[in-house]
Amino acid sequence: MHIFRKKDVSQDRTDMKRHLKIYDLIVLGIGAMVGTGIFTITGIGAAQYAGPALIISIIISALCVSISALFFAEFASRIPATGGAYSYLYAVLGEFPAWLAGWLTMMEFMTAVSGVASGWAAYLKGLLGNFGVSLPTALNGTFNPQAGTYVDLLPIVVVALVTGVVLLNSKAALRFNSVLVLFKFSALALFIIAGFFFIKPENWSDFAPFGFGQIYGGKTGIMAGASIMFFAFLGFESISMAVDEVKDPQKNIPKGIVLSLSIVTILYALVTLVLTGIVHYSQLNVPDAVAFALRSAGLDWAANYISVVAVLTLITVCISMSYALSRMIYSVARDGLLPRSFEQLTKTSKVPKNATILVGVVSAICAGIFPLASIASFLNICTLAYLIMLAYAIIKLRKDQGEPKEGQFRTPLVPFLPILSIVICLSFMTQYSADTWIAFGLALIIGTLIYAFYGYQHSEVNRENQS
Repeated sequence: MHIFRKKDVSQDRTDMKRHLKIYDLIVLGIGAMVGTGIFTITGIGAAQYAGPALIISIIISALCVSISALFFAEFASRIPATGGAYSYLYAVLGEFPAWLAGWLTMMEFMTAVSGVASGWAAYLKGLLGNFGVSLPTALNGTFNPQAGTYVDLLPIVVVALVTGVVLLNSKAALRFNSVLVLFKFSALALFIIAGFFFIKPENWSDFAPFGFGQIYGGKTGIMAGASIMFFAFLGFESISMAVDEVKDPQKNIPKGIVLSLSIVTILYALVTLVLTGIVHYSQLNVPDAVAFALRSAGLDWAANYISVVAVLTLITVCISMSYALSRMIYSVARDGLLPRSFEQLTKTSKVPKNATILVGVVSAICAGIFPLASIASFLNICTLAYLIMLAYAIIKLRKDQGEPKEGQFRTPLVPFLPILSIVICLSFMTQYSADTWIAFGLALIIGTLIYAFYGYQHSEVNRENQS
């Protein structure tokens, strides 16, 4: 079996419109990254894993993600193809490794949309509850007949809304996303500026209550906090999946990745510093940590504004990830590893219609029926696995094709940085529970079976070889 057959998918022609600029890419990246992580995970990370030292956890996570972002930037510059890691690995490592990376990326984004939709519903339910409004019990929770709940309706509604937005032409979808991102920045700026005046330095006195933790196999401490905060940066790779719609992708894709990631890292660090300064870390184990901190300081008006914006913010994450995932599925279908119907574009706006609808339907089902308690760990381990593959691929790219040409992005310190990335990713992966590893193993088995029984035979490369 020729499971390592290669294809340079950057040579494929596409009918999608090239009209996105660097600003659109930065907003896309920020829209995907700044959401659940900054409004929820920061509080949980401080309370359960690292205390005020979570800011160090964020820096370690940012270091790991930044190294991977350098690999994405070089690949996007040298192999400008939609599909992100999937397309890059197809050209360098071959078909089966590329499919596994694509499969893990699809699960990451699909489940992330579901999880974020559920988070959005939780925030909205809290706001509606303040006005005495609630849905019937049967429609107000994931499937649990003993509790009288059968489907969580609100996440399904928001996924349907997001799917409709993404089905618009991509410029309109990202323009809508840009407006929501501006609201997001206003809320975070309000929190940082207003909260600064209520910081109590004594809250930082026990700066690292859980210690540094263990590099491998730890459950608490700074390293465990870093493994959880990794979730907060997921979505940066969505920029590379928009390459078919970007003007001058070899220059703008690397710039978009680096700039959006830099902005988000600074935001996370500032928010965490103010958050743990206003409230003692032990009190931050709440789903609305940022609003909770402001209420603790007596700033109810600011807390209410941030709660409303948080609802809008989570929609931007859904839009960015649904947008990226639909392009991912389009790319895989174009190569024959998924049914060809998913590469169908709308006649006017050139949007991958069936791929977008698939993302919406599956995400809505998951969000409405299945509880997602361990979603962050599962998303992380899937992402870390394909980032390890990407790190190895950058070494292989340099070995096979040499240094980047003039004008192309160049990752520094190869092979040192890729090896460091692999070590850090493996460290993060060992922080997760046995249940997460079992789910990850099952996902790999299912993905392998799909390739063996469908993708291998229907691959475009296989058809070309047979003809």
